[in-house]
Amino acid sequence: MKAIVVYLSTSGNTKAMAEAIGNGIESKNVDTKVVSFYDVKLEELKEAEAIAVGSSTFYYKMLLPMEKFMDETLVASIPQGKIGAAFGSYGWSGEAPILIAEKMREMGMTVMDPVLRILHKPTDKDLQECKRLGIDIAEKVKHKSTKAE
Repeated sequence: MKAIVVYLSTSGNTKAMAEAIGNGIESKNVDTKVVSFYDVKLEELKEAEAIAVGSSTFYYKMLLPMEKFMDETLVASIPQGKIGAAFGSYGWSGEAPILIAEKMREMGMTVMDPVLRILHKPTDKDLQECKRLGIDIAEKVKHKSTKAE
């Protein structure tokens, strides 16, 4: 059982969220990698049963490099049927995680609701919410793998 948390963070806030989500997944003994989208490898995406993607919002959208990652790299990993989760921090409007979730659904992924959006720097309470999302992802992965057996 594997999960991967991929993020693009401009000020460190989305990265902090990604690490907390990863900690939540790992706390349930699911093999997890938290990685910047710059460093993620196609094979890692293909091997993962759950893929969480996070981006900060810039001018009402996800950042262009993240959009390119979604449209090219994530699509190439053939994510249909995989568990997906979207998250991100924002300073003004916060659309990026919603757009990520929409793209995941278009790719045939099962997206976890609600999409996790946090205003500015995550507080300890926010990071607990991120960890909770990670736990939920891990439980879904485990449930899916027991059904497959």
